[in-house]
Amino acid sequence: MQTIEFELRGEFITLDRLLKATGLAESGGRARVIITEGRVQVNGQDELRKTAKIRAGQVVSLQGVRVRVFEAGLS
Repeated sequence: MQTIEFELRGEFITLDRLLKATGLAESGGRARVIITEGRVQVNGQDELRKTAKIRAGQVVSLQGVRVRVFEAGLS
């Protein structure tokens, strides 16, 4: 499984914006479709909320790709 490290600059990022920022979705609209189709997991649990707040320490999974979110300045 491929892993992407995403540096969070702020308290959180919404799930749809994270998918777009990491290139897993080509647009915000496409990200929202992917989420509502039930194809995204956060910390191993299905996530259907497009604007779920993703914070440092969480892991988002989609189609064999894992995104590890970490706080800016840490790795």
